Amino acid sequence: MATQRPQRSRRSPKLDRKQVVETALRLLDETGLDGLTLRAIAKELDVQAPALYWHFRNKQELLDEMATEMYRRMVEDAGAAPGDGWRERLLTANRGLRAALLGYRDGAKVFSGSRFTGTLHAVEMERTLTLFTQAGFTLTQAVRATSTTYLYTIGFVTEEQGVQPLPGERREGYDVTERARRMADFPLSAAAGAEIFEDYGRHFEEGLALVIAGIGAHYRID
Repeated sequence: MATQRPQRSRRSPKLDRKQVVETALRLLDETGLDGLTLRAIAKELDVQAPALYWHFRNKQELLDEMATEMYRRMVEDAGAAPGDGWRERLLTANRGLRAALLGYRDGAKVFSGSRFTGTLHAVEMERTLTLFTQAGFTLTQAVRATSTTYLYTIGFVTEEQGVQPLPGERREGYDVTERARRMADFPLSAAAGAEIFEDYGRHFEEGLALVIAGIGAHYRID
């Protein structure tokens, strides 16, 4: 016999969405995204798993709200200067995004593919698109420039966290010296290990600079 879901009128008074999200973000550092289940969150909150369905119909809805909360916290810490040009805005925004994602295990995976709830993100988006169009970009070009740098950062941090899930933590199998030994017959590929799997901060900055320089050159906007 199929189990019926509780009626909405019997919403548990013990929980609200914010409690669930904050607990999920805390557990994320312990379990990673794959281990983050509604059952585990319910256990941490000392409730039955069905109680969470009053607030989130499925895990993706929860991930959407987690990503939104991560964004809220990121915006609170943002330091964009009013006089920034478009290049400075891209640097500031993507540095801030990387720092925010690195604050959580699998932070980039949570962000990737999630949909922001509400319209808080539209405030900064409107400011950025206004800045870009005033600098000479068409709206289409502005969207392409900002989304390309955003996707660069998401992709970079996804790979970074695949090696270093949290600062100071390194997954087994990413020893650069051992990798070079195994690839001794391929000297350039062996030496490239240090350029791929170490010093992520420097590599991120260099890659971001390349992307921004390419945007300026492609659209011929200083």
